[in-house]
Amino acid sequence: MVYTEFVSSDALIRNVKRTEQKLTIYDVERPVAIQIYGREPDAMAEAAKIVAEAKPDIIDINFGCPVKKVAGKGAGAGLLRDIPKMLQITEAVVKAVNIPVTVKTRLGWDDDNKIIVQLAEQLQDCGIQALAIHGRTRAQMYKGDADWTLIGEVKNNPRMHIPIIGNGDVTTPQRAEECFNRYGVDAIMIGRATVGQPWIFEDVKHYLQTGELLPPRDFKWQVNILKEHVLRSIEWVGDERKGIVHSRRHLAASPAFKGIPHFKETRIAMLRAETLQQLFEIIDGIELDNYYNMQTQS
Repeated sequence: MVYTEFVSSDALIRNVKRTEQKLTIYDVERPVAIQIYGREPDAMAEAAKIVAEAKPDIIDINFGCPVKKVAGKGAGAGLLRDIPKMLQITEAVVKAVNIPVTVKTRLGWDDDNKIIVQLAEQLQDCGIQALAIHGRTRAQMYKGDADWTLIGEVKNNPRMHIPIIGNGDVTTPQRAEECFNRYGVDAIMIGRATVGQPWIFEDVKHYLQTGELLPPRDFKWQVNILKEHVLRSIEWVGDERKGIVHSRRHLAASPAFKGIPHFKETRIAMLRAETLQQLFEIIDGIELDNYYNMQTQS
């Protein structure tokens, strides 16, 4: 299942065109969840009704985003400091639509307030159909290791009957299997590990089904996938420069380039590229360098 980029409830209500574009769903993506965020129950309920018109399979509420411009304004993970309002928002959204509503959140605000076990029950009582938990507090942001012990505690709570989705540091097929086996979650969610390697889902699925890792992919194959990512980004945004800005960090961070000597300068150049010609010339240069290195070694 895939999730959309999260959508601001306030922007939806104001009919912001760029935000409305995020509601576009293609059948090939299904099942798909549209994720919304906000800080007021009425606005979130109204936004949920607008989202429902796009006919997603699920509406997901983001109570987990830790970044300052979201959490600092009382939305996302910021609501971990105001649980009554979080529950009011959840109830309002559930009542506003006739499609399943789910929630994604974190362990708590900080180490002294890891409230997820009790909070999970409260959210379930609001009528959500599944709960995704990121194994960090808001204070941690994305630092340190994700703690899955409390995710497992929520899953093993006999009072919980909705599916529990675990999230945080699932970066390999082996780790995915471990999370299922050790913590008993119903599903795992992969986020940052997809950056620059969208094929990770195929890797995980194959390993879970067969117990075997797929063989390493050819460098050129990986590069072609990354190029396709850029082209589709441009097509989606409708503007070359914006499409490149939207996707070039995925390129620069791709593990496909791991181990290439003196790659730092190339990465910086990729992050500064503003035209398709500039960006692909840089990538093609990497391909040639990699080819000549392999020839020299052989």
